[in-house]
Amino acid sequence: MRILITGGAGFIGSHLAEALLNAGEEVYIIDDLSTGSMDNIHLLEKNCPKNNSLFFHKNSILDYDIMLELVGTCDMVYHLAAAVGVRYILDNPLKSIQINIQGTEKVMELCAKFKKKILIASSSEVYGKHLHAPLVETDNIIYGPSSKFRWSYAASKLIDEFLAIAYHRMTDLDIVIARLFNTVGPRQTGAYGMVIPRLVQQALNNEPLTVYGDGTQTRTFTHVKDVVHALISLMNTPSAIAEIFNIGGIQEISIIDLAKKIIDVTGSSSQIECIPYEKAFAKDFEDMQRRVPSIEKISQHTGFKPHYTLDNILEEVAAYFSK
Repeated sequence: MRILITGGAGFIGSHLAEALLNAGEEVYIIDDLSTGSMDNIHLLEKNCPKNNSLFFHKNSILDYDIMLELVGTCDMVYHLAAAVGVRYILDNPLKSIQINIQGTEKVMELCAKFKKKILIASSSEVYGKHLHAPLVETDNIIYGPSSKFRWSYAASKLIDEFLAIAYHRMTDLDIVIARLFNTVGPRQTGAYGMVIPRLVQQALNNEPLTVYGDGTQTRTFTHVKDVVHALISLMNTPSAIAEIFNIGGIQEISIIDLAKKIIDVTGSSSQIECIPYEKAFAKDFEDMQRRVPSIEKISQHTGFKPHYTLDNILEEVAAYFSK
């Protein structure tokens, strides 16, 4: 089978490509490398089981002609291309909105044209400022003001979901929507505000671990291999069509306790330093105090449950950066 991954040079996309290549699929990747990495492509080429089964295109998904060719060639599409990371979004507000909305619209239009099944990678960010847990796919949405660009990413990903559902209803296109909760693991960079790689690198360098706010905000974390397994399972599950699914971990932890755990795992002499949000992010930032998913729905449809514990994740990430 020929499979297109938009954003396939990124952290999650490259792991997905690796799993599909190992399963014997032909994989086509398009990525403009704004947050993706050629190192990930070189790694895939090195480990590729067949020399002619990986095809990489350094282009934007906004390039209609190349997307026309790729969608027409492939049998299904995993749409992962998006602006990622709070810091990147705050630094590139216009580009983030354009790639998340205009890019997704072009991909959806072509998938509808050729009747190609598509999975849309959405985000836990769409839930907004809820304090309750666990978050269920049918929960209402609560956002902050438009003057806080922190919420532009959440709103754009929600528009992506509306687009996908509309295309299904109007054209009978097979779509699946996956809301990802804090995916982590080897190859992830801390450059765009990702908390675990940033704190692990600080710990390995015996630098202060910078925790934003007072550290009482809580999250769950999911190993990228668990996420990839869930994405592939959803695409192969007929009952998942036109549905929205949370994909996330089940171990809730505060960021201050996460920092303490990272110090223990790495054997670091680092101290923890709490930094006010206004110092860490110049403007337009609001945090979510709690973000914990219900994974009951995806478990019912696919049998999914995370196999990696938080300790497993931190040990792997520490080993990766130690190299």
